[in-house]
Amino acid sequence: MAEAGRPGTPRLRLYLDLIRWNRPAGWLLLLWPTLSALWIAADGFPGWHLLAVFTLGTVLMRSAGCCVNDVADREFDRHVKRTAQRPVTTGAVSVPEALALGAVLALLAFGLVLTTNAPTILLSFAALAIAIAYPYAKRLVSMPQAVLGVAFSFGIPMAFSAVLGGAQWHWRAVADAVPPHAWWLLASNLFWVLAYDTEYAMVDRDDDIRIGIRTSALTLGRFDVAGVTAFYGVHLVSWAVVGWSLGLGGWFLGGIAAAAAQVAWHWTLIRHRTREGCFTAFRLNHWVGFAVFAGTVVDLALR
Repeated sequence: MAEAGRPGTPRLRLYLDLIRWNRPAGWLLLLWPTLSALWIAADGFPGWHLLAVFTLGTVLMRSAGCCVNDVADREFDRHVKRTAQRPVTTGAVSVPEALALGAVLALLAFGLVLTTNAPTILLSFAALAIAIAYPYAKRLVSMPQAVLGVAFSFGIPMAFSAVLGGAQWHWRAVADAVPPHAWWLLASNLFWVLAYDTEYAMVDRDDDIRIGIRTSALTLGRFDVAGVTAFYGVHLVSWAVVGWSLGLGGWFLGGIAAAAAQVAWHWTLIRHRTREGCFTAFRLNHWVGFAVFAGTVVDLALR
């Protein structure tokens, strides 16, 4: 079969390459904190409907985000070895084609949201706006990973809203449906995104310097490893404090401890700043989120 980006490549394969279908780590990074929030909001199993909505919605929106990101970054990506063969960058998939695919995926995700409630539907518009804004943030801010952190964490308040929200169509209803601790969890998760996406940015450091892209890895400079470690620490400590304050106990803290052990291993992978080590740490980060999710599920199940 022809390689992606070469003439004769089947359209379906190009589309699957565009949405990173063969790299599920991307949507797993969104999924685990969202499901953790869903379980916390429901004080246990949230039901098959909401589980399906947020699982499928996460996959669809991450895929749609890849389409928008690759269109926005197509001129930069051609100068980075890791991204030079992406379908939009090579021209195998046109810009209108990629945007159309992204729009279809986003509409499918919105169809799922429509089965929830009014506050969650309202929040979905804010989530979409942030997701669209992220690819352009690296042109404007020195740590665009913070914008990505908000985008990747927005499933948390939406999960609370889906469980606790009613039928009122106004923003006050959103405030009533999303308790303060949901926003604290969003802020906590933002630091996890800063940690793993800085590891990701460390992979492309040399290319990003050459083409003028702004990233947290470049902003932190020689303090990048220390910064990543601090981001992890803030995330795990704050998530543990919020969970403990909500009555989660030993199994939950066991999940936090399992995540912390992985963070210690990640430090050994990134401390020498090799491309291979940094990319491995990034690629396996979803297990950090899974550890926290598993601890949450077991703790709530054994209450």
